[in-house]
Amino acid sequence: MNFDLVKTISELPGAPGFEHQIRDFIIHEVKDYVDEYEVDGIGNLIVHKKAGNRRVMTAAHLDEISLMTKFIDDNGFIRFHHLGGFDPKTLSTQRVIVHGKKDLLGVIGTKGIHAQSAEERKKAPDLKDFFIDVGLPAGKVKDLVPIGSPITREKDLRELGDLVTGKSLDNRISVYILVEAIKQLKDIQCDFYGVFTVQEEVGIRGARVAANHIQPEIGIALDTTLSNDTPGIEAQDQCTQLGNGTAIKIYDSSVISTPSLVNFLISVCEEHNIDYQREVLTAGGTDSSGIQYLTGVGAYTSCISTPTRYIHSTVETVSKSDVNAAIDLTIQALNTIHKYQP
Repeated sequence: MNFDLVKTISELPGAPGFEHQIRDFIIHEVKDYVDEYEVDGIGNLIVHKKAGNRRVMTAAHLDEISLMTKFIDDNGFIRFHHLGGFDPKTLSTQRVIVHGKKDLLGVIGTKGIHAQSAEERKKAPDLKDFFIDVGLPAGKVKDLVPIGSPITREKDLRELGDLVTGKSLDNRISVYILVEAIKQLKDIQCDFYGVFTVQEEVGIRGARVAANHIQPEIGIALDTTLSNDTPGIEAQDQCTQLGNGTAIKIYDSSVISTPSLVNFLISVCEEHNIDYQREVLTAGGTDSSGIQYLTGVGAYTSCISTPTRYIHSTVETVSKSDVNAAIDLTIQALNTIHKYQP
């Protein structure tokens, strides 16, 4: 795994609707490996390699769960709205970047434990209890931070034994996987569209637009999935396990994958000795639903998922070997997708 590239991809900001910085970096990375590329009206980056008649779309979303400024009080503290799903507990004492007229470092605060009543200490935190402190007078904050400015979390990527951990690996690890696959594709024999989608975390919006435009016959999303192989979770309730291979999605709450495409992906793994797991995720969804049915296209669809611990936190954690398996599966599947029989 190219750790330095993953680090850059994971740390670049890209709130839903504000993905321009990460998108520009990805354009620089892949433009020399494709026949053409475009950025559509909603902000998707669509790259195209023409090598056959079967139209295939592979999607990885660029955006990360983020926040947006909605109010600044007379003491300069920023109140915010969430962009994507947050567990409020993960926000306490975190550092953020407020992307106003210039980037400002901020810290997320709430009422300190020494100021809380006994009843308040028993309550689970709520998003409305938090605020952001950028360390500046109110007048300066209001001048530098227009209402509606995006806010991203500040956390660097680190190696953790055989794993890597950091913010926004959902879904930047899949962005990395798609970048590596595009660079290494040599034997592709399909009309391939690689789409780096936007606004997935707020409703799978970019994938719907791209699929409606491309009208793919086959769609493969690249995303993360829950690896809840941790203390307190019964074996029967675990979705995937870190280090056991890439995951092939069969089901989540937004999609039932096409059985024949699932079987095709499994056969590719078995032929090329790629470690894999069968994924049944009882909640959540990915761009695969936007490709399969939200636009009325009706594509054959599945998802190549990377098992991830602590999803939607700043310490999301993945296995290097699972990431490499996902790259191998993506490349081998695209190289042989012309042989797939529904």
